[in-house]
This record gives sequence, structure tokens and C-alpha cells, in this order.
Amino acid sequence: MSLYKPINISVSPELRSMNSIDMLKHLLLLIILFPAIACKAQPPGEYSTSDKKALKLYQDARKAYNEQRLSDAESGLRKAVERVPEFIEAWTMLGYVYAEQKKTDLSIEALTTAVQLNPGFRYGENVFTLARLQMSVGKYGDAKKNYEKYRQMPKQNPKFAPYVEMDIQCCEFAIGAMQHPVPFKPVNMGPEINTKDYEYFPTVTADDQLFLFTRNIRTVKEDNSTHMQEDFFYSKKENGKWTPSVSVGNNINTPTMNEGAPNLSSDGNILFFVVCPDMMGYGENRKGFGSCDIFFSMKNGEKWVKAQNAGSPLNSGHWESQPSFSSDGRTMYFTKGIKGEYERQDDIYMCTLDENGKWSAPQKLGPNVNTPGTEESVFIHPDNQTLYFSSDGRVGMGGMDIYMCRRQPDGNWGPAVNLGYPINTCADENSLLVGGSGEIAYFASDREGGYGGLDLYFFELDKSLQPEKISYMKGKVYDKKTGKPLDAAFELIDLETGLPVVRSNSNPGNGQFLITLPPNKNYALNVSKDGYNFYSENFSFKESPADKPFLVDVPLVKPEDASGEIVELKNVFFETAKWDLKPTSKYELDKLAEFLQKHNTVKIELRGHTDNVGDDKSNLILSDNRAKAVYQYLVSKGIDKSRLSWKGFGETLPKTTNDTPEGRAQNRRTEYRIL
Repeated sequence: MSLYKPINISVSPELRSMNSIDMLKHLLLLIILFPAIACKAQPPGEYSTSDKKALKLYQDARKAYNEQRLSDAESGLRKAVERVPEFIEAWTMLGYVYAEQKKTDLSIEALTTAVQLNPGFRYGENVFTLARLQMSVGKYGDAKKNYEKYRQMPKQNPKFAPYVEMDIQCCEFAIGAMQHPVPFKPVNMGPEINTKDYEYFPTVTADDQLFLFTRNIRTVKEDNSTHMQEDFFYSKKENGKWTPSVSVGNNINTPTMNEGAPNLSSDGNILFFVVCPDMMGYGENRKGFGSCDIFFSMKNGEKWVKAQNAGSPLNSGHWESQPSFSSDGRTMYFTKGIKGEYERQDDIYMCTLDENGKWSAPQKLGPNVNTPGTEESVFIHPDNQTLYFSSDGRVGMGGMDIYMCRRQPDGNWGPAVNLGYPINTCADENSLLVGGSGEIAYFASDREGGYGGLDLYFFELDKSLQPEKISYMKGKVYDKKTGKPLDAAFELIDLETGLPVVRSNSNPGNGQFLITLPPNKNYALNVSKDGYNFYSENFSFKESPADKPFLVDVPLVKPEDASGEIVELKNVFFETAKWDLKPTSKYELDKLAEFLQKHNTVKIELRGHTDNVGDDKSNLILSDNRAKAVYQYLVSKGIDKSRLSWKGFGETLPKTTNDTPEGRAQNRRTEYRIL
């Protein structure tokens, strides 16, 4: 077995519908383009031999082939060519029989012999098929020569024309890629994750602390048949090491059905996965719309609630699978398969959640992602800017390769970039997962040295293939008075556009939250819950990305418990040395006005502060006028003047030192005090 072969995942019959790639499609196009070419009947006298015994062996083999008795067909054809070595029809058919038996080396030998006997036989179809076989096992130089030979033939099968030029480009790309390999040193994830059974389809949270995957548990029954049960398991990282994996529990894993293609939200509080029709309707309340549907479950404390269908229009009468939920908390990327006349067309789609929790109509991603070929295994990184997916419709190593593309300033996806060799090989590659740090990637492989079947591996991803660096804010929301954990809403706003970038909620059972902070922007964060004062935070990454996460607990206070409570408005901004409110202050002040409208008995005092730069009198006037500017804005929003007052304190109440730029920035602030 080749060291780098394969990243692709083979799954049980129940989930095999999630991978529409038929190996022979990439090798021979037997099914799509020319079924049983090798077995065409010919009129008597038109064969390359007149030997009656050889012809009888050939005819019997052709019948066995059509009845899928491949061993009998192979035996008869071998006898035929031993008897008549120049019997080109028998060599041709033997090549196809070997191919269907996955004896690729023997298939290449047989077809090479046929081509040597007559390159133009049946318009050179053997030359084309030989090139495809050679490309399928990484013999790109030989394949290119045969493609070019086929291209020069005076008579060609017009059905092959679209593939010839594409495959020549693939051979040229592969030869160059193998001469310039990217770093790739896979490491087995160890016995905490891997077992003698099959492990695959990994997913991980944005902080790289929770790792979830599919395990295919195989048991042999008394009648020697094999029972396969696919369930989800997870592991947590403690002191830099993964803990022994355990089941996610019975609200997701079922005793009679299989669960597939899991995807965790960035904070680990939502799990999306796939259920197919033969898994539905067994009393588990997992009814579907079509051949495969996307389901989800929410986490309450450490337990998952009962899973439910994500509903339409995300799910439809078609095939929906391989979900990847964006860190913005509202965008789903997934694979949709629409059955055509001859085969299913798999492409990558997206849809979004509105404020009422309803999905928009799915939209197909543009031509920089989707092709006339097959696209699958989509993964949106928590940076919400980098998309990884597999495709067989682009120039690559042959078969399914893994690509990445980056979101452009206009919101569209940029050109797809092949991840290179040996991440991609002549085999089918898919289901690559990139951790939140962007430095580590995960995949499944049955390479030698594993624990049995498919194992999960990780490797360091080359910097050129890494997503944008992200940070995150992580902690717990709780009632400040009682300590009770709270389910609160989080909204991250791009201060430049005023538009929400991320929406999420804390875990209702334990109040824990994780909100992703994408790079290159300035953000306002608001945490709110009905019946409580709101909390705000500010993050500025425009100049440089954060070098570490923010670990912050968020205490919320009920207005009736908040007399004397002082709340800093961290996203209220003024022009330098002036009291003119910047437009970026609007979002926070609108939230404050909304809070006051919901709690119409609350009275507040607006308070302004400065640092110690400048004279005391000027600072006092500046702070007073800034507090007054906020007062006037709230009045303009309909808040009664009798509920508001303002006061400036100048530099008299610093919250930290004025000896550093960072300290002075913290001392320049606007607050309100609940009266």
C-alpha cells in the first residue's frame, strides 16, 4: 500500500450513498460512456482470428462477463489468448475483466498488448482506456503519452473528446505536483480515538478542545454475517492530550440506525448530521423529505437533546448531506445531489437562517466551487473565509482531489486551489477537516500501521494552505446575584458596516459559550437576555490579529437587583478631543435604548470619563459633554428625559493606570449607572 494512499473514506453500505463516486467512473467510464465495449458481438469473419476454439472460448467468456461471472470470463479469455496470442478482441475484453476485478496492473498489461497489436482498433478506444488506467495508478507520464497518441488518431470516439484534453492537463499538473510536494507527515491519533473498528468523518470545535467522529462498529453474527453500526463518539482535550473517546449518548446514537457525516458548530453546542431513508421510520422520529436529510441536536449542559429534522427548504426530495455550519451561526454549506437522467449531480449549496430560525432557499455556489463534475465534502473553516471541498471536475491528480478557496472582498469565492501532492494522489481524496488554529488538519486513512480499518490521522498543514488566523471569546454567562447559568444571545457586529457577523447562544444548561472572532475587522459584541441588563465588549483586529483567545465570564444583572450598578458602554466612540458621536456608536446606543424601552421603570445616570492628558478643566468639560451627547441620543430614540441624567467626571475616576497608552485608552470611557 502506498504511504500516501488514501485520504478518502470508505463507509458502510448504509452511508455509501453519501459518496457518489464509482471508482470505475474514473478508471474506464465503463458505466457512463461505453458499457461492455469489450464485449460487442461481431459478425462472423470480422474477428482478428478464425480459430474456432479460441472464438468459442471468447464467446463463452463474453456471456460470463455479461452475467458478471468474472472469474469464469477471466479463465476463458486467458485460454483464448494463450491459444491465439494476436487475438486482440480477447486481450481487450480481458483488460476490462481485470479492471472490474480491480486488478489494475493486469488490466494495464492486457490493454497494452491490445494496443501493440493494433492501436487503431475500434477508433483507438483501447488507447484511451489504457491512458485512463495508467492515470488511475499514478503512471502519469505513460498516461500522457497514450492520451496524446489517441488525440493524433484519425478516427476517435466523440464521447471521449471532453475527457482527453482535461486528462492531459491533469497528467501535466500531477507530474509537476509530484516534483514539488507539499509537507505531509501524517500522525495516527492514537488509541484514545482509534480502535480495531473504522473511525472517520471528524469534526472539531473552534478552540480545538472537543473532537467528534463516526465509528463503524462491526460485529460478526452467529450466521457469520457482519453487522455494521455507525455511531458518534467524542473526545476532549485535557492537558494537551485527547481523552478516551465515549459515545455522544442515546438522543443521537440509536441501536438500530446509523448516524453519518457529523458537523459541530464552532462553539460545540449544535450537532448537525445526516440520516438516510433506510435509517428513517423505525420509531425514532426521524422522518425525512428525500433520500438523505440533515438533522440537528442542541446541547443542554453536557447532554444532547433529541435530534430533529432541519426542515425545508434546506432538506428536499433530493439528497442532502455533508453539512458544514459556519461560525457566523446562520449559514449552512452542504452537498445536494439532484438525480439526472443517467446519474446524480452533486454540487455544493448554501442557505442561511433568518432571525426567526427559518432557512432560506438553498443557493448553488458559483463556478469557482462547482463544476459539471462532482463536488462534495465541503468544510467552512471557523474563519468564515476559507472553504475546503473535494471535486473531480478540475485539473488535479485524477479522481477526487481536495481544493480550497478564499472569500473575496465582494463576498464571492475566489479561484479554487489544489492542495497538492501528496495530500492529493491518484486515488479519491475527501473529508479533510482543518482545526480552529488552522495549523492542523485531520483525515481518515487505512494506511499501514493503524489500529485496524480506517483510522483518524492529523498532520501539520502547510502555511500556504492554512485559513486566516482566528481568535475567540470563551466563558460562561450567569446571574450575578444567584450564580445560575443563563442562556443568553450573542451578537457580534462589524463596526465598519454595522452588520451582524456572528450570532449564537450560550448553552442553556451550563451557560458556557464560545464566539469566534474572525480577523481583520473591528467588532462590537453584545450579550443580552430578556429581563437582564445587557453586556458589551469591543474587539479591534483591524491592525493586527489577536495572539490569544479571550477567556471572559459574563455576569448579567436583573434591573431590580442593579441599583448602583455601573455598566461600561464599550462600543461608544467619539471624535478625538470632541464630543461628537461616531456613527459606529449607533449599534450600542440602540441596544441601550431597547433595554430602557423594555424596562420602563429603570432610570440611569450617564457618566463620562477621560484620561489625564490635558488640563483638569478641559477634561471635565469634555467628559460632561460626551455624557450629554449620549443623553441626547437616547432622548431622540424616545426615552423620557425624566429617566435620564448625565455627569462628567473628567480624569478623577480612572479605572487603571494613566502611565501607558493602553491604560489611558481604558480610562477614556462612557458608562451608565442604574439609579
